[in-house]
Amino acid sequence: MMPDLKSEKFLTVLQAHKGIIYKVAHAYCKDAEDRNDLVQEIMIQLWKSFENYNEQFRYSTWIYQIALNVAISFYRKESRRQHIANPICEGILNYADNTATEETEESISILHRFIAELKELDKALMLLYLEEKSYKEIAGIIGISETNVATKIGRIKFILKQKFLNVKQ
Repeated sequence: MMPDLKSEKFLTVLQAHKGIIYKVAHAYCKDAEDRNDLVQEIMIQLWKSFENYNEQFRYSTWIYQIALNVAISFYRKESRRQHIANPICEGILNYADNTATEETEESISILHRFIAELKELDKALMLLYLEEKSYKEIAGIIGISETNVATKIGRIKFILKQKFLNVKQ
């Protein structure tokens, strides 16, 4: 592919799927500067691997796979360097929803806190699950079997449910 065409195609794909990159960055970085660094690193890795993109996969699957791998590596480096205990931003999914009740907002806040406490892989699974990705898509992105995805998500949901029950008591 000609360099100009490659750049143009890459920018088009990036523009269409940039939301994925920002969601992953918000899930793994507490600090705004770190998020910006992570977004930049993800984009660099996407560019480096763009020529090797396998067209049998959707761009979103490919981007999630690279973004999550980069984010997990980035988080590990940062947590060793800064000894961060809570890698997820408190407001990760604070959507402006005027119809949400105060109780719903509180439950969502608690859910975010519980997700923040999960291990890196479990957090990635829940991020994709909450994005309503199929088990097959999640398996392709994470690199584990569909059965393993279903089992892990089932266990995570059970753990989260138990934590909610303890909070409500």
